[in-house]
Amino acid sequence: MTLVTNLGFPRIGARRELKHALEAYWRGESSAAQLQDSGRELRRRHWRLQADAGAGIVPSNDFSLYDHVLDTAFLFDAIPDPYRALADADPLAGYFALARGVQQGGVDLRALEMTKWFDTNYHYLVPELHRDQQFRLRGDKPVAEYLEARAAGFASRPVLLGPVSFLLLSKTVDGSDRLDLLERLLPVYAELLGRLKAAGADWVQMDEPCLALDLDADDHAAYRTAYAALAQTERPKLLLTPYFGALGGNLALAMELPVEGLHVDLVRGKEELDAVLKALPRPRVLSLGLVDGRNVWRANLDNALTLARYAAGHVGAERLWLAPSCSLLHVPVDLDSEKSLPADVHGWLAFARQKIAELKLLADALAGQRSADAGLALARERLESRRLSARVHNPQVAERLAALTPDDASRAAGYAARRPLQSQALRLPAYPTTTIGSFPQTHEVREARARHKSGKLSAADYDAFLAAETERCVRFQETIGLDVLVHGEFERNDMVEYFGEQLDGFAFTKQGWVQSYGSRCVKPPIIYGDVARPQPMTVRWSQYAQSLTDRPMKGMLTGPVTVLQWSFVRDDQDRARTCRQIALALRDEVRDLEAAGIGVIQIDEPAIREGLPLRRGDWKAYLEWAVECFRIAASGVQDRTQIHTHMCYSEFNDIIDAVAAMDADVISIETSRSRMELLDAFVRFRYPNEIGPGVYDIHSPRVPDQNEMLALLQKAKAVLAPEQIWVNPDCGLKTRGWPEVRTALTAMVSAAKAMRAA
Repeated sequence: MTLVTNLGFPRIGARRELKHALEAYWRGESSAAQLQDSGRELRRRHWRLQADAGAGIVPSNDFSLYDHVLDTAFLFDAIPDPYRALADADPLAGYFALARGVQQGGVDLRALEMTKWFDTNYHYLVPELHRDQQFRLRGDKPVAEYLEARAAGFASRPVLLGPVSFLLLSKTVDGSDRLDLLERLLPVYAELLGRLKAAGADWVQMDEPCLALDLDADDHAAYRTAYAALAQTERPKLLLTPYFGALGGNLALAMELPVEGLHVDLVRGKEELDAVLKALPRPRVLSLGLVDGRNVWRANLDNALTLARYAAGHVGAERLWLAPSCSLLHVPVDLDSEKSLPADVHGWLAFARQKIAELKLLADALAGQRSADAGLALARERLESRRLSARVHNPQVAERLAALTPDDASRAAGYAARRPLQSQALRLPAYPTTTIGSFPQTHEVREARARHKSGKLSAADYDAFLAAETERCVRFQETIGLDVLVHGEFERNDMVEYFGEQLDGFAFTKQGWVQSYGSRCVKPPIIYGDVARPQPMTVRWSQYAQSLTDRPMKGMLTGPVTVLQWSFVRDDQDRARTCRQIALALRDEVRDLEAAGIGVIQIDEPAIREGLPLRRGDWKAYLEWAVECFRIAASGVQDRTQIHTHMCYSEFNDIIDAVAAMDADVISIETSRSRMELLDAFVRFRYPNEIGPGVYDIHSPRVPDQNEMLALLQKAKAVLAPEQIWVNPDCGLKTRGWPEVRTALTAMVSAAKAMRAA
């Protein structure tokens, strides 16, 4: 019978148990042993949940205390020299120093650079390598977790990040070629595979997601070298596992590599199933990614079953495995935890556990079991309910989209004409200072929000609390000397969820958490229908904050592409159409903010780079509609109103023309963790507008001093004209505590003043 497998499972737990365990450990409230116990408990629980849902083989070594790419670097001893002494003395402390930085006991280490995992909203830590890099096995995590699963009674397949993808996802700090290190890395992979075989592993899942990218001849040669070398070792059978798209020009390469199994993503790459079946060598196993590991909608099981039957007719049921398209890391754990979703919307969804159950239903149907008929009938009924639902379709939204013209995506005047008008209106000093938007979401803030939601705090008392927090935040910013203020966003739970809760076409979960990075979890909204804005969303608190001060107050919005990217998006229409709907809703909000007296409006687009398709040939179409959507949202205001945007953890070199085409008056970007490396994009491209290169890495508890920030600003001045430069952190401050924020922002303002005096 066809085997049901899984490629990876959410790590954080249905109720964010890992987040709570990590943060208790970081606060010193629990021990390393207690943290590891929490990890073991989660792994056992998740293996049981997957097996009960129908998985015949569960993944092991897909669990991580922070990030699987960091785990791989640590496992192979790819630890930069400054961290090595700490990692040798206390491996767990060294591991978290790489992830978060550390600043205590005379040790001051920044965190590794963090960037997006392909085109998802998951962030990974970028390993730092150099030309003399040596590798060795450090610990036995994959073996230990395989044995742990076996001892608990589960048949598991260890998951490893493959050697070529590991190198391609890393960076070298000395300009050397990453792939030159492959020869040194392969013996360590071979040693690990030998240990897994000795431990009893029959198969190892070798994740090579870079096979979904455009690769050159050198990359192809690296794959051939790597897998030819591993084929000569005593090892388990290998399942080569690309995902996030079709193999495309890498299909022939994947077929020639000496592995025993191949996974294909048929959610994003179903058009190449025929080519795969034609080229697949015998007796290679074929793993079909039939349900979407990145979205929450029920699968069209009739279509999936047709693909499975077609494949089985070519390779035989005994060589066919059924799986999600990719790891289920990107979806919540269990839909059964959701009790407050509308009944019809609930029926349209499938979370991680339900997706495995869908695969089991497909396997049963493929085997001709009549018991699958009822499940398939229910799936058809739910799909039809969604297709016909009046909840999904709004004729007024369709009419407004049809009425859009090119003028709706253009400011009245160009930046050169707008700048003097904004300068006159705002009267800012050189190197103006601001923040990205949010201020610390303290325990008191979260508790007040929770009490209000539960009915234990009245609306009047909650409003009074928010007003007091907002005023305290404004006074703090005035005291330290910030030039453009923000209201702090104490009323907001999340930069996307907050807006989605006030827009038509969105649904929200109570426990639909997914991991963004480390202990940072988000609860993406679900866009199920046409998007519209019934009433203003942010005007009240922005206007109140402006009434407290004579300094410019910045209105804060999340941009249309980021709302799209950071939500679970409907799959029954083109993403560009959904994005335009969001852009029109935000356009109304921008105009209302301007009418309320807000002269600076920030429309954050941190996700515009992550939305870039993995294949370069698809970039142009995406960037055209993504830029258009931003401009639709931003272009309804007068020339004297200053539009900001913010992007974090983005490589700009490849999209700098599109960034300029967005025509924001000011763009703020992450540059502190990369030590201003991202400004290299602006060396070759003379960006015409203003830029705020972040000088304070807020994703780490480490607090930089004035001299460090001043050095970063001087680096920026070597690339940018002084009149272009703003001074700001690299992201919002909601995850930080007030003591570190006070210290860091005070130092930041002092650094800006030093630049003015130079």
